[in-house]
Amino acid sequence: MRNFLILTVAVLMLLSIGCMVGPNYKRPAAPAPAAFKEALPDGWKEAQPSDGVIRGKWWEIYNDPQLNALEEQVGITNQNVLEAEANFRAARYAVRIARAALFPTVTVAPTLGISRGSGNAHLPGGSSLAYTYSLPASASWPVDIWGSVRRGVQASQATAQADFALLENARLSFQSELAQDYFELRGTDGDIDLLQRTVKSYEEYLTLTQNRYKSGVASGADVAQAETQLQTTHAQLIELGVARAQFEHAIAIMIGKPPSELTLPSGILKTPPPPVPVTLPSALLERRPDIAASERQMAAVQEQIGIAVAAYYPSLDLTASAGFGPAQFKSGFLWPSRVFALGSGLSETVFEGGKRRAQVAQAKALFDSGVAAYRETVLTAFQQVEDDLSSLKILADESVATDLAVKAAEESLAISTYQYKAGTVNYLQVITAQAAALAAERNAVDLLARRMVSDVLLIQALGGGWDSKTVPTPAELMQGQ
Repeated sequence: MRNFLILTVAVLMLLSIGCMVGPNYKRPAAPAPAAFKEALPDGWKEAQPSDGVIRGKWWEIYNDPQLNALEEQVGITNQNVLEAEANFRAARYAVRIARAALFPTVTVAPTLGISRGSGNAHLPGGSSLAYTYSLPASASWPVDIWGSVRRGVQASQATAQADFALLENARLSFQSELAQDYFELRGTDGDIDLLQRTVKSYEEYLTLTQNRYKSGVASGADVAQAETQLQTTHAQLIELGVARAQFEHAIAIMIGKPPSELTLPSGILKTPPPPVPVTLPSALLERRPDIAASERQMAAVQEQIGIAVAAYYPSLDLTASAGFGPAQFKSGFLWPSRVFALGSGLSETVFEGGKRRAQVAQAKALFDSGVAAYRETVLTAFQQVEDDLSSLKILADESVATDLAVKAAEESLAISTYQYKAGTVNYLQVITAQAAALAAERNAVDLLARRMVSDVLLIQALGGGWDSKTVPTPAELMQGQ
C-alpha cells in the first residue's frame, strides 16, 4: 500500500508539471514600416542595430556638465520614479506569493496538557500531576494538474516585468522632461541676455534723441517714442523672470528637492542640437519601455485564459497528517504513540449557470483588448518618431531663414539710424527697424531652444538608452527576495 501511495503521488506530480490547458502565449504581430517616412536632416544617418545607438546616459550627448549633474539625480530622488520602483518591488513579491501555491502547506499544532489526579490517586513518584502532549502535523496540497497555478505564476511574472518596464518608462519620461525644462530655461536665459543688451542699446538711442532735442533738431515726440520703446522692452525683460523661476522650480521638483534648495546659474545656448542616430523602425519595438510594458501586460492577460479554461476540469487535493500523541510527557516521543493519515479529495463543479463559459469568453475579450492596446502603443511610438524627425528637419530649415532675417533686420536698423542722424527720416522709422530686429533676434533665440527640446523628444521617442534585454527574466525576478 505504501508503494502504491508513493507511485500515485509521483504520477500526480508528473501530471502537475506537464499538463497545462489553454493557449500558450505568442506575441502578436505589430505594424512596423520598413523605414521612417520623414527624411533625416543633413548630417544624420539611419543607424543599424550595431551602430552608435544612444545607450545608457543619453543626456551626455549634449556635453553639458550642469545637465549631467541634474539628470543623475532623477532616478534616485524623483518621487514619481521611486513610486514606480516600489510598485516593481511589490510585483516581484507577488511572483513569490503566486509561486508558493505550487508547494504543499504544512502546519504543526503542538499541545501540552497538565492534569491533577484525585486525592485517592497515587501517581508514580508521589506526584498527583500528569503531563501529556501531542505533536500533530498536517499537510495539504492542491495538485496543479491543469496548470492553473503555474499560469498564475507566469501571469505574475509578466506583470512584474511590465512593472519593471513601466519603471524604466517613468525614469525616461522624467529624465526627458527635466532636459526639456532645462533647455527651455536656457532659452529663457538667452532671451534675458538679448533683452538686457537691447535695453542698453535703447538707452543709448534715448540719449541720442534727448541730445538732438536739446540741439533743436528733434522733436519732443522723438524723445517720447524712444522712452516708450525703452520702457516697453524693459518690462518684457522683467516678465521673463517669471518664466525662468517656474522652469527652475520645475527642475527642482524633478530631482526631488524643494524649489528653495535649487538655484541654477545663467547659461546661454550657443550650438545647435547634436545629430541623433535613428534606428530602423523594427528596432523601435525593442527600445521603447512603454511598448515592452504593454506587451508584458498583454502576456499576463493571456494567462488568465488558461486559468479560466482550467476551471472546467476537476480539482484534486492531497492531504496528510502525522505526529505523536496524545501520550504522557515523561515517556517522550515513543514510536508506538505515532499517528498518521493520508487522504485525497476530487471535486468537480457540475452546474454553475454558464459562469465558466463566460469567464473564458471574458478572458479572451480582455486579451483582444490587450492586443489592440499593444498595437496602438506601437503605432503611437512610430508617430512620435515621425513627428520629431519632421519637427527637427523643419526647424533646421527655419533656423537658416531666421538667421538671414536677423542679418537683414540688423542692416535695416543700421541704415535707419544713419538716416535719422542725417535728418532724412523721422524717429518712427528707427523704432520700426528696432522692433523688427528685436523680433528676429528673439525668434532666433527661441528657435534654438525649440530645436533642443525637439532633439530631446526624438531621443525619448526612440527609447533613450533603454533596451528590452534589461527586462528581468523569471529567474532574476526571484533573486534577492
